[in-house]
Amino acid sequence: MWTRGSQLLLPARIPLRLRVFFRGAFALLALATLGLALSVLIEEKIQGLQSYTQGFAKTLGQISDRLRHPTGQLALLNPSMAPQPGVGLRPVVLPFSAIDFDDRAKVQQAVEMAGCGVRYALPGGQEAQLCVAIGSSPLAGGFIYAVGSVPSPALVARRVGERDLSAAHRVRVTLQMRGQTSRWMAPFEAGLEPLAAGSSLAQRGRLTGFVEGEDGQTADKPVRDFRGWLWRDLRCLGPVPSAAASAAEPEDCLRQAFFSVRLPVEVFRDDLHLRRAQVVWPPADLDRMLLRVQVLPPGADSAPLFDSAQGEPTAPFSLQALQALLLPGETLNIRSASGAQVAELSGQVDKEPSAPLMDALIRRLPVDGYDTPLVARETIRTSLGTYELTLTGDVRSVNRQLSVVATRVAWFVGAMLLAVLLTWLAIELRIIRRITVLTQRAARVSQEVKGPASAVTLDVADLRGADELGLLAGTLGDLMQRVNDDVRREHLRVQQEKDQWHAVGHEIMSPLQSLMALHGSAEDPSHRYIQRMQQAIKVLYGQASPTEAFEATTLGVQALDIAAFLRQVAQNAPHAGIEQVVLEAPASDTPLRVRADEYALEDVVTHVLSNADRYRTPGSPIELRLMATEQGVEVQVHNQGPQVPAELLERVFDYGVSDEAPLLGDTREGSHRGQGLFVARTYMAKMGGTIRLDNTPGGVTVRLSLLGA
Repeated sequence: MWTRGSQLLLPARIPLRLRVFFRGAFALLALATLGLALSVLIEEKIQGLQSYTQGFAKTLGQISDRLRHPTGQLALLNPSMAPQPGVGLRPVVLPFSAIDFDDRAKVQQAVEMAGCGVRYALPGGQEAQLCVAIGSSPLAGGFIYAVGSVPSPALVARRVGERDLSAAHRVRVTLQMRGQTSRWMAPFEAGLEPLAAGSSLAQRGRLTGFVEGEDGQTADKPVRDFRGWLWRDLRCLGPVPSAAASAAEPEDCLRQAFFSVRLPVEVFRDDLHLRRAQVVWPPADLDRMLLRVQVLPPGADSAPLFDSAQGEPTAPFSLQALQALLLPGETLNIRSASGAQVAELSGQVDKEPSAPLMDALIRRLPVDGYDTPLVARETIRTSLGTYELTLTGDVRSVNRQLSVVATRVAWFVGAMLLAVLLTWLAIELRIIRRITVLTQRAARVSQEVKGPASAVTLDVADLRGADELGLLAGTLGDLMQRVNDDVRREHLRVQQEKDQWHAVGHEIMSPLQSLMALHGSAEDPSHRYIQRMQQAIKVLYGQASPTEAFEATTLGVQALDIAAFLRQVAQNAPHAGIEQVVLEAPASDTPLRVRADEYALEDVVTHVLSNADRYRTPGSPIELRLMATEQGVEVQVHNQGPQVPAELLERVFDYGVSDEAPLLGDTREGSHRGQGLFVARTYMAKMGGTIRLDNTPGGVTVRLSLLGA
């Protein structure tokens, strides 16, 4: 805001400090957005380092726990085990020295703990399982164990001494090793002892092994060291048959059959006898041995219930499964006690792309402890030796992960910065520029207003619009047009009133001069009213409007005996058409003098009495009271009648406030313009007094306060 001389001028445009503040606010908002993003990245990098360091130790602990479990030891002892469809299974080394294959509960527990079972999906939603393994100790006799389960209907047992083995359920085992193939056929033979009451088994029997030739002929005598058992559960695998069907065919459902076979391997036994002290265990060619197990139903040409060389086997837990526990950049190295490498696993690299610029930014974020490789070691002891685990971590992998996240977040940060830029441009072009134009034009209007009186123009046609600024500009333009119209109308009205008062004064002044000649005596009551009329004409004559005339009047204030004055006013009231005016004044020989203009004070009292006369109850008197006060006197004019509404108590003395419809049946001609009380307040103010109106019980009291002389 600027000043020129004594004139106050508007700035020609938005102040520089405001523009700097506004644009600086947007710059700070953009910098705050970038700072927030960088602080979040640094915090995420610190938390990522802490989380990675803690997770690194937990990862090695999880891997060690898995490998200490029999399932993990099985994977350590057989790092390359993997079933191949169509050829059978390769024996694996168990973490146990041997299996108690005669006890169903123990052998089943040992297989489940070791996790060596390979699963096969069968038709009908059923599943078979097979584990082919050797013990971890050669002193257990050098046997191969084949343990599995298969869904089976009721088992048909071979009668002792029967030569035809195809009439019963049987298990065929084929072993290929070191260029030789060995076959055994083991029919099911029911046990001699009946099952105990409450047993969970439906059938139980022995598998007696016979050597089978290439032509399919079996030996006459069973193999002594071939041992096998077959147990069939009591619980049905499929839907339970109806009561009638169950009574007629008690075995009319599939049940799980669990078998355990111990195969004698002469090669293992020969090596044990010949080289007891230097025997190598497990055999070096164990991974080249193949074992095929078939469970055959009765009938020579019947399809097998299960064949380990068919179907898609599901491999058990292996060392490759540990790769899922490794994060990108981590490497697990497993070595045996001799230093031979058993396995080396690396975490899979995240394939989600990241921006090269973001990679460089993440690397440069200042965080202590980065670019330092982490190494942790652990030892696993098994029945066949000790294995050392070395887990190597790289905290820079956190950079890669954070870079991927930051790349995604960068789009949001960029969108926020773009939004800030577009908002600034929109405000700069759509608001600031238009405000500048509007300010310049308003400054010109301000100068025109303070100049000579003329029409003020504000051209805002190009600034109009549907937004707030456009509405404001349009409103200002419409308002300025209305102001110009009002100014023109006011000039016309003032000129018309001035001409009217000139005409009225000219026409009335001559008759008044004649009346003054007729009533020239001071004793004549009409003489006083003619003087008041002449005074009023002098006040109004030549003025622009009544309001300006009254406010511009200069009164001749002098000492006045208020008691004598009020008595004269009360006596002359009937001549003005105001009857029953009762004066109550204190009896005193000393006159009460006040500072007032005699004619102006008479106009004031007369206007108040006229107003009281309009609203008083017909037939009731108007009480005119005189009371002395500390500052002077107070004149009270009280009439009985309706009270003034509370919202009008302060407005009744304003010019133009009038009751156009008089109350209580006042039918006197003439309109009421609300001028009497306005004149009374104006004159009282010029004489240094006050006037107020109060609602009192039964009517209204007007209080006139005058200063003592």
